[in-house]
Order: sequence, then C-alpha cells, then structure tokens
Amino acid sequence: MNQLLRFTTAGSVDDGKSTLIGRLLYDSKSIFEDQLEAVQASSTKKGFDYVDLSMLTDGLKSEREQGITIDVAYRYFNTPKRKFIIADTPGHIQYTRNMVTGASTANLAIILIDARKGLMEQTYRHSYIASLLKIPHLIVCINKMDLVDYDQKVFDEIAMAYKAFSSKLEVHDIQFVPISALHGDNVVNRSEKMPWYGGATLLHILENVHIESDHNHIDARFPVQYVIRPQTKENPDFRGYAGRVGGGIFRPGDEVVILPSGFSSKIKEIRLGDEMLKEAFAPMSVTMTLEDELDISRGDLIAKPGNQPVASQDLEMMVCWMSQKPLNVNSKYTVKHTTKEVKGIFKSIQYKLDISSLQRVPDADQLQMNEIGKVNLRVSQPLFPDSYRRNRITGSVILIEEGTNETVGAGMIV
Repeated sequence: MNQLLRFTTAGSVDDGKSTLIGRLLYDSKSIFEDQLEAVQASSTKKGFDYVDLSMLTDGLKSEREQGITIDVAYRYFNTPKRKFIIADTPGHIQYTRNMVTGASTANLAIILIDARKGLMEQTYRHSYIASLLKIPHLIVCINKMDLVDYDQKVFDEIAMAYKAFSSKLEVHDIQFVPISALHGDNVVNRSEKMPWYGGATLLHILENVHIESDHNHIDARFPVQYVIRPQTKENPDFRGYAGRVGGGIFRPGDEVVILPSGFSSKIKEIRLGDEMLKEAFAPMSVTMTLEDELDISRGDLIAKPGNQPVASQDLEMMVCWMSQKPLNVNSKYTVKHTTKEVKGIFKSIQYKLDISSLQRVPDADQLQMNEIGKVNLRVSQPLFPDSYRRNRITGSVILIEEGTNETVGAGMIV
C-alpha cells in the first residue's frame, strides 16, 4: 500500500508556488500529454521561450488574467514510492482561513522564499500558522536561485535567518533546499549548478520523510461515526461501530471503555470491509464489534480504561475565524468535535494575534474574518478532547453557524 503524504505550499505572491507545483508534476511525469501540449501552446502564444509550468496549476482563467491564486486547490500526483495530495493555498493575509483549511490535515508544509528577497512578513506568518497547526515537517525552499547566480552565500544567509526565527516555533523537523522551480534545479532532479549543496532534492525529501510517527499511537481514541445493524438473515444480531481511529492502537481482545456512559467491554473483532484485522491505528477507517451489547451511538468515544480523555465543558482554544460576521463574546454556535455535535457559547476572548508581528493584542472584544485568537468556549454537554498538541484529530473542533450551517471557525484546543 503506497503511503499518502499530504503537504501544503505557502509563500508570498510571485514566489513561484504555481511554477514549483507545475515542475513537480511535470518532472515526476504526473501530467497528461494533452495538458502539456496546451501549456506549451499557451506559453508560445505568450511569447515565452520556456514552458510556463505555473499554468498547470493556475486552473482558474480569471485568476490567470489577474495573476492571483484564490481558495484552496488540491492536486494529486504519485510516484512509485508515495501518493501525494498538495493543498495549494494563497499567500495574501486576507486568505489566512484558506491557508488554515489547506494546512489542517497536512503532514508537511513547503515554505517558499524568493532568494532575492529573503524572509518576508508572509514567511513569518505562514511559518507561524504551520507551527500553530502542528504540522510536523517543514521544507524551506529557497527559490529563484538562478536569479542570484546559484550563490551559496545567499542560500546560507537566508537559512541562518530562518533558523534564528524558527527557534521560537514548535517545529522540530526543518530542512532547507536551494531550488529553481523555473529551471527544475533540485526539485525532482539534482542541480549541476549548485555542486556546493550536498542535501537531497525536494522530491526525494517528500518521498522519504518519515510520517509514520506523526499520528498519536499512544492515546487510544475511536469516535463512533455510525452504528451498523444490517439485521440480515446471515447476520441477524450483528452490531458494529464504524469510524476512523483518532489515536492509539486497537486490537481484538483489548479492554475498552465507552464514553460518556463509562460502560466497559472487550473488542471482539475489527473489520475493514470483509477482512478481519489484527490491529487498527490512526487514520484507518474500520468497523469494531464488542463482546457485550451496549447502548452506543454516534458521537460516543471508545477509549482504553487506563488512558481516558478528561470530560470538559469549558474549552480553551486558539480559533481561526472564517466568517464575514465577526465572533463576539456570548455568540452561540454548534460545536463539532470528532463525530459529536453540541451547542456552544463564547465566554471570553483572551487575546487576538497580530499575525504580521506575531504579537498578542489583549482586550479584544471580537475576532474578524481571518483573525486568530485565544478564546474560552463553554459547551452544553461534556466533550472528551485531547490537547491539539497531543492529537490533531481529537484536539480540534469546527464551529458551525446554526441558521446557515456554514463553517465559521476552526479551533485548536490548548
């Protein structure tokens, strides 16, 4: 089974993100002939003496004409080693929510820096968001090396400056790659123009970065999504619990506890389709059966007796606000945590972040769209969260507006 790596790309406007993604698709032979011919024809028509690979990804016509990228575009490609999903997010400050959406499930983020410009405000902002979302791996691609004559000194200075800044962030795996997306240097193929660089190419890092331990395999969490009762002749009494493992490892015979009821039982079987599994771990989607007939429904959590999350009605969290209507104290929303939905009310805003300077702004009375702040939320029934730092699946919530059913915020539990 090929592993899936989800990564997100972030950079300032015109740092060459679209060209980089185009280059990855092109050099890893992940595009169709007719797509390539269309791009070649379009490049010639524009009078370029090279193939403009950014056109492979800037699919929206209006966006090409304006030269901007909007929303989150997902691209898929694979190599013999791995499958990839790229979340390409826009760089502007007014699209912070798009970046949060694209990065929330990523294993890795590529931060692009223009070799001529060095670290920009957006570099700090994107890196901070990657750190806030606990993306485990960062690759800092110093792009447009062709425009600084492939100079090692330029690369070293930018890498040093980034290391100094990133020491304040919570990202432990950061790698630096000097590239030229336009000419393909060190993207898929090694560059002969930078013999001083002894590291791996970008694709090599993407194919080999170790992601098995990114999920929490310690705290066993299984949010029940659906109760399966086929009541067929073959299975008159079958009762299975379907869902996606949120953490830990489950095996048949394990003792489990059901929350919030507190009932306990043992796992009888774990199935994936018709196949019986010896174990299940995040992020696998499986069906479990238990030894005892218990009253379990969607939104319940199956955990292990010696390792249970603490029930809580008062949540402290970082929130990225995504709605045009601001978040005000005392405003009410539906709160979705894993498979459970409850009502919630915002009790206070501790501070909001100035995303440009990363300073905390105290005494905020509301959060506007694309702002990030630390808030206190009270929910109508106890939830069983982990801190987002421990588990990105069970430590996050989505906030939904009741009348419109629109997702208005994403929360990361402290």
